[in-house]
Amino acid sequence: MSTYHPLHDGWTLTAGAGDGTPVPATVPGSVHTDLLAAGLIDDPYLDDNELRQHWIGRTDWVYRTTFDRPADGQDRVDLVCAGLDTVATVVVNDVEVLHTANMHRSHRADVTALLRPAGNTLQVRFAAPYTYAEAHRDALGERPGPYTEPFQFIRKMACNFGWDWGPTLVTAGIWQGIGLHAWTGARLAEVRPLTTVDGRTGRVEVPVRVERTSDAPVTVTAEIAGVTAGLRLAPGETDGVLVLDVPDVELWWPAGYGAQPRYPLTVRAGADTWTRQIGFRTVELDTDAFRLAVNGRPVFVKGFNWIPDDCFPARVTAGRLRERFGQALDAGANLLRVWGGGLYESEDFYDLADELGVLVWQDFPFACAAYPEEEPFRGEVEAEAREHVTRLVCHPSLVLWCGNNENIWGHQHWGWPEALEGRSWGGGFYYELLPRIVAELDPTRPYWPGTPYSGTPERDVMDDSTGTIHIWDVWNTEDYTRYDGYTPRFVAEFGFQGPPAYATLRAAVSDEPLTADAPGVRHHQKATGGNEKLLSGLGGHLPAPADFDDWHYYTSLNQARAVAYGLERFRSLMPYCMGAIVWQLNDCWPVTSWAAVDGAGRRKPLWYAVRRAYAPRLLTVADGVVTAVNDTDEPWTGDLTVTRRAVTGELLAKESVPVSVAPRDAGRVVLPAGLLDPVDGGRELLVAELGPQRAIRMFLEDPRMAYPPAAYDATVEPVAEGYLVHVTARTLVRELALHPDRLDPHATVDDQLVTLLPGETVTFTVTTARPLDPARLTSHPVLRCVNEARP
Repeated sequence: MSTYHPLHDGWTLTAGAGDGTPVPATVPGSVHTDLLAAGLIDDPYLDDNELRQHWIGRTDWVYRTTFDRPADGQDRVDLVCAGLDTVATVVVNDVEVLHTANMHRSHRADVTALLRPAGNTLQVRFAAPYTYAEAHRDALGERPGPYTEPFQFIRKMACNFGWDWGPTLVTAGIWQGIGLHAWTGARLAEVRPLTTVDGRTGRVEVPVRVERTSDAPVTVTAEIAGVTAGLRLAPGETDGVLVLDVPDVELWWPAGYGAQPRYPLTVRAGADTWTRQIGFRTVELDTDAFRLAVNGRPVFVKGFNWIPDDCFPARVTAGRLRERFGQALDAGANLLRVWGGGLYESEDFYDLADELGVLVWQDFPFACAAYPEEEPFRGEVEAEAREHVTRLVCHPSLVLWCGNNENIWGHQHWGWPEALEGRSWGGGFYYELLPRIVAELDPTRPYWPGTPYSGTPERDVMDDSTGTIHIWDVWNTEDYTRYDGYTPRFVAEFGFQGPPAYATLRAAVSDEPLTADAPGVRHHQKATGGNEKLLSGLGGHLPAPADFDDWHYYTSLNQARAVAYGLERFRSLMPYCMGAIVWQLNDCWPVTSWAAVDGAGRRKPLWYAVRRAYAPRLLTVADGVVTAVNDTDEPWTGDLTVTRRAVTGELLAKESVPVSVAPRDAGRVVLPAGLLDPVDGGRELLVAELGPQRAIRMFLEDPRMAYPPAAYDATVEPVAEGYLVHVTARTLVRELALHPDRLDPHATVDDQLVTLLPGETVTFTVTTARPLDPARLTSHPVLRCVNEARP
């Protein structure tokens, strides 16, 4: 028999040695959220409150509770800590039972002999993270990194220490579940199902490890889809392997390629039971082209990078994750990359990925810095990697293990060898330890040492002819048209900044008036020179902002255009290029950043642009060529019609060409000179159409175009869930955008950034529970376009 008893009630939190005034504590949780709930600190996400809370990461903390021993008569009682953040001493009835120094690990201690029937005491004493990290930095020597914070000297979520999109909120706490596991006879200490497919037969090899309280033999069984297997462990034996062959399995596919059938696998040892949903699929990686294939079929990766969805991970619920996954899928994505400056994510995360067909690329938690390989870090890294490879091996969505984020790049290009003076930097982890662990525990998946990476340690990581690259000259120094200069095999990071939704920024910043340079707006911009880059990034693409409303609209639009430009470039190279992962899907707080979904969960204009660029079928025009990208299983056939028109709508030239694009391929049509040579580039545009897909290209940038002032008729129709906003263009209307969150923070809209030719109509669906003023809903600054009439 085996029972679990959560210990999540009755906790208090005290600063220092624990002799101060306690406050109620929530478990799972964190020090910051407990202090916030007690009214002892202001919300760190608002204004610049973060700056007055750095002391928290330099303070020791003590959590306390009491509990009774489970009355179920089991032979053994273990204290199980799923996640302690980070440097902790666990004390039961005044006896130290655990010492931890790794947020990424779980811990278990036998406390059977320490427990009394009632009134047991439990303390978790957290040492200040800065004290631990700085001590190890002093002992092992400085290591280069992007910031002065010592995040690489503690096995903790690196972005806790601040990033160019995140605040510095170095917290502590019992961030995952804690409880008592009472058991008798045997327990399943490890279950590691490895799935393979041979034709129509799926095989599950299940290595198991048991822990026992007696020398009696233990029978271990496994069952899946009516197939069973068993083994008997003799006294003293702890390990065995069960093998199950399942005939006629249905394969698990990523979204857009097929269904996601899963099978319950149940393993039993004595009275202990382990159950998971698993899927059958194969995954291969062509390491030169960096082409992923699932079940033998190459997959064009349309991805987002994923960061922790909150600075305080205990606040991220399964419902919140489902919303984010829905936003990724609705934008057309099929992969999330779990970035190396964050966490190994929760079971809810990977279960959702399995259910919904979202591929997962998992970084090991190393990012942007040189990491010491000496003890205690080597032992901690090995322990955490073994735990999580074993934990996650059952998930069919997981298709790649990656050693780090940008550390090989740093060692090659950022002057690290000189700064290190021979000290370790993490290479032993990425080239030796981690691939050895993956090969041992999960031989069914590929391992990649880091990203960017070009296949061998000697090759330049920025060689875009092989492996993965990150493109960051765009945004930092170059215009987004620089994407045309890249011909990559796979882009694992690229992006462009934009502000959060108006309602998100307004709720986070109390400055009056709200301006681009207001102190609160500046504080919620963490990138060095970020606001200046937002303006310089407008370049000649858009007008100079005259006020805050212009700044917000133009920089949001420019972010959307920049990323879409890159995506269209990379997708047009299919099948030479087989993947692009946008930096980034989500934010952890309200901030101007690269995200498509802001820190309050609102979709930015970028999200809508990515949805168009990730559409299964895409038309794009560049350098006199129309490319039709067909990421479906059916041929795309029809007449490609390309017209040159005046901005007033008149037809100036037209060509029509029959095209047929094979499934999962791209077709290209070179345009004749008659379409490409305008008489007056500032008054003409190009329109390409194939079925319902359309691409519009201006011959000049918007500020140089002689657009007529936008004229349109807008009407508002109340419906059950909100409003329909109908807009009919009387002139060309460029990049029409509706921002209902300016009237109701909870209002959403189904589309953004729509260009209308004269006579065309678009209907926006606004979802809201509040009555909105139709006049305000259809006027500046709620309804915007590039060529709007100015007073």
